[in-house]
Amino acid sequence: MPESPTGLPETTDQLCIDAVKVLSMDAVQNANSGHPGTPMALAPVGYLLWTKYLKHNPNNPDWVDRDRFVLSIGHASMLLYSLLYLTGYDLSLEDIKSFRQWESKTPGHPEVDHTPGVETTTGPLGQGVANSVGMALAERWLAARFNRDGHDVINHYTYALCSDGDLMEGISHEVAEFAGHQKLGKLIWIFDDNRITIEGNTSLTSSTDQVDRFKSYQWHTLYVEDGSNLNQIDEAIAQAKCESERPSLIVLRTRIAEGSPNKADKASAHGSPLGPEEIEATKNNIDYPSQKPFYVEPESLRTWRKTAVRGSTFESEWNELFESYKNIYPELAREYLEMMKGDLPEGWDTNVPSYQNVQKAKATRSWSGEVLQIIAESCPNLIGGSADLGPSNMTDITGGSDLAHETPGGRVLRFGIREHGMAGIMNGLALHGGIQPFGGTFLIFSDYMRPSIRLAALMNLPVKYVFTHDSIGLGEDGPTHQPVEQLMTLRAIPDLLDLRPADAAETAMAWKLAMERTNGPTFLSLTRQGVIPFDRTTFPSAEGTRFGAYVLSEASDREPRVVLIASGSEIGIALEAKEILESTGITTRLVSMPSWYLFSRQTKEYQDSILLPDCPVQVAIEAGSSFGWYRWIGNRGLVIGLDRFGASAPSEDLFDQFGIKVGNIVEKATEALKGKT
Repeated sequence: MPESPTGLPETTDQLCIDAVKVLSMDAVQNANSGHPGTPMALAPVGYLLWTKYLKHNPNNPDWVDRDRFVLSIGHASMLLYSLLYLTGYDLSLEDIKSFRQWESKTPGHPEVDHTPGVETTTGPLGQGVANSVGMALAERWLAARFNRDGHDVINHYTYALCSDGDLMEGISHEVAEFAGHQKLGKLIWIFDDNRITIEGNTSLTSSTDQVDRFKSYQWHTLYVEDGSNLNQIDEAIAQAKCESERPSLIVLRTRIAEGSPNKADKASAHGSPLGPEEIEATKNNIDYPSQKPFYVEPESLRTWRKTAVRGSTFESEWNELFESYKNIYPELAREYLEMMKGDLPEGWDTNVPSYQNVQKAKATRSWSGEVLQIIAESCPNLIGGSADLGPSNMTDITGGSDLAHETPGGRVLRFGIREHGMAGIMNGLALHGGIQPFGGTFLIFSDYMRPSIRLAALMNLPVKYVFTHDSIGLGEDGPTHQPVEQLMTLRAIPDLLDLRPADAAETAMAWKLAMERTNGPTFLSLTRQGVIPFDRTTFPSAEGTRFGAYVLSEASDREPRVVLIASGSEIGIALEAKEILESTGITTRLVSMPSWYLFSRQTKEYQDSILLPDCPVQVAIEAGSSFGWYRWIGNRGLVIGLDRFGASAPSEDLFDQFGIKVGNIVEKATEALKGKT
């Protein structure tokens, strides 16, 4: 019999593997909720990967040069929690017993920054593998920028465990093709080929040969016939690590609920507890030394905990290397630490224009492109691109080479027509650390990105979305491309910062806010069509953008009888309407409201001072869905918006036909005021 790849007796290996199975079974049973079968099937690969291959330190989960481990099969969270507890992370046996309970460290699906050692929040299938591509991309970019001969201070792998569900989701196709094209040789996916989903065998819905599929994506593929055979697993991982020109897919043939005498290979083991009788039968079947729930044999725990000693050694060796690096390359070391902390370079915004006296009308996407170029010059780790729309989104960095296999230190990411994949990769870039990621597309196509945007908000990731062509103002492309409800539905995502600037000055402020934000994602909603420029030497400073809403043009010498509220391109229309109303003796205030998120975080006193809830008439103007505006103007207010799909025509005609025009605003406000007198 071949020697164990761990160098330990076979009985010790088996006890260590069985500890994962037992903890997973018992925790799911104790919670009466969860997924026991997959953790049981993946216990052998989890054991070998975490104790032999994974470079990590349980005593310091945030060590910067650790290997990244992504459990894309988020429902198999008990596998990850078992591995974390057994190897010595700050996760206790009591935490394991509190699986899926209120305020426990072991929620139903892994959550980054909630449980020590969890690298990303997973659960929606396909998201984890997308994140892993971003992590591997970040590692390669940082290595290209900072490594020097004899000082590879960035040198780690990214591993992801994935399932049939991950590979069925469309996002996996997008990011796998991208990773193969990028030749991310330090990316290793391990596919749990148990051929079971909730409804039954995968043959019900799929006949894909995953090996052929990934070969076509230019991946290195390996097949492990027996997913419980440590020697076969060991050989596959070793081969994957030797492949430097292609990402690797290890297809691991497993049995769901392996060890269970009655539920192995059955869909019933996927998402339900095994039941007390089957757990007892399973422990007997694997010859486990105790029927006591959550029992881990002491010899097994001692073996697992040696991982922490090994990890501390890894980190100590790296610390010595980095001390030498700091002595030889002090400026590079300073910059690297600054980037990994997420800090911006000193004076990063010094050259960002304030646009005080702009004369010429331009689209806000054009001003955004100008500001992006300036910030990119000061922030070398501002990296991104668009979903094949760089010239339209104005997201190409002038003078920046493409970030590709041949130029791994480039600045511009060519994501291809893969919006969902782009957003998932951006999350991975941010999760890894060291990168300030941005990505662009048309606002309408944010729909493709929504699952990843939601997770970015849930994980508090500082990613930046550049959404252009943000209304019917894009014109002739018609209703398929004209966003109506997108702005409102994005505003509904908790902790997502919305910024819809009205002019050049607000656009510059929007980019500053996006760059300064460290605890969540931000999107800029930008026009295709030109907007009226404001002379900020006459109008108030765009610093008011920081508060979400501010008075752009005050009423004349009496208390306002009408308050007009608008954002983006509609501000120019509202300003003309305001001037006409004033000329008829109706005192009118104009409020620019570029961010609901920021405004919602102001005091009630500030909000009331801007919107004047006791004013007779409040009118909100936006070329999109009216849904939600009554939050700010109450039931007495009036919304001039668009509660239907658009049409194909020049933008001027569309605004006119749909009533988002000066005359209609004046008429509606005047009629409303008459009704109040």
